Amino acid sequence: MNKLLKRLLSALLAAAIVCTSAGCSKKTGTSAGQSDDVQSVDQDVESGSEENVDTTYARVTVEGTKFMVCGKELWINGTNTPWEKWNDFTVAMDEEFWDKEFAQLVADGVNCTRIWVNCNGENIVKLGDDGKITYVNPAHWEALDKLFALAEKHKLYIMPTLLSFDHFKEPVSSGQKWQALIKSKEYSDGYANSYVKAFCERYRDCGYIMGIDIMNEPDWVYENQECGQIPWDNISYLLGKCAQVIHENSDFLVTVGIGIIKYNSEKYEGNKVSDEYLKELTGSDKAYLDFYSTHYYNWQRQYFGFPINISPSEFGLAEAKPCVIGETHNDDEKECKMSLTDKYKSVYDSGWNGIMVWMDPEKQDDGTYKWHRYDLTQPAVKAMQEYIPEKVNPLG
Repeated sequence: MNKLLKRLLSALLAAAIVCTSAGCSKKTGTSAGQSDDVQSVDQDVESGSEENVDTTYARVTVEGTKFMVCGKELWINGTNTPWEKWNDFTVAMDEEFWDKEFAQLVADGVNCTRIWVNCNGENIVKLGDDGKITYVNPAHWEALDKLFALAEKHKLYIMPTLLSFDHFKEPVSSGQKWQALIKSKEYSDGYANSYVKAFCERYRDCGYIMGIDIMNEPDWVYENQECGQIPWDNISYLLGKCAQVIHENSDFLVTVGIGIIKYNSEKYEGNKVSDEYLKELTGSDKAYLDFYSTHYYNWQRQYFGFPINISPSEFGLAEAKPCVIGETHNDDEKECKMSLTDKYKSVYDSGWNGIMVWMDPEKQDDGTYKWHRYDLTQPAVKAMQEYIPEKVNPLG
């Protein structure tokens, strides 16, 4: 095939997958498999007069145990910037805040940040008392349209987290509803086939969604009485069903932010998100994770070791997938006897595919918000940008 023909075919392929100015498919509507009595969220957001932009070239894929972009390796030089205000991805979203913060993160070398797009609020996904999903707030989609448009503007990958153990906590009234949902295969299917599917259909052309984190720390739904102490079969069924729906309706990578390595490893309690377990529970070959993103905090060290200076397999993770430390301290230099800059470099040198430190927002005297100890994170991510520039920014 001559070069001219190759270029023509490439151009035709790119034209076929062009996305909107927000990098998103605005199709929402009622998804196949969604209950008829779930209120429709078929409200599109006008994209104005801006030209359509193809960002699918930025899509992150997996090859073996590496993240790849356009044939080049990507290393996650990451953070957690989970929310500005709790449950703010509706009308409460401050677009100016996120625009400014994204610009700062990218300037400092951050290439991916994890954001909780639903912290626990029924103002986003509303359930009946029996756990059946009844409503998704249209303002949620409008806020996410803006969020992912900003990600595209700044060329910053987002790892959206769709659920947390916080949803299941009592005495908040919605906690009992989410506990009812996860105990029911029918209602777990309903959540996956409505909210998760609608998310995929709307945003599957967004090049700067690095991957979807189905749930933050489901461990506590199993362990904590306030979260119902739900069996893993129920929890992992919901996780597997969501993974199945994501894989069936997009090419997004999928993970789960497991809180403790003991539930992500055969060394301890068994891997509750292994391919085999998720496929067995759901009966679907699409129910699997593309990468692991285990969390680590220092209270765990005496029980499970210190992952910063050992390989993922030595820590207990399967070797077949990319592995990221999805949450960890950014302010524990005294405990670790290691600077944050050295931690980032050690994680890379030990064979991990990235690290994402936790930075929840702290309200300042003037009413603005500032990420927790960003003064510590900033030099670390800048150092990694200098240490492995071709992997932190493979697209140049």
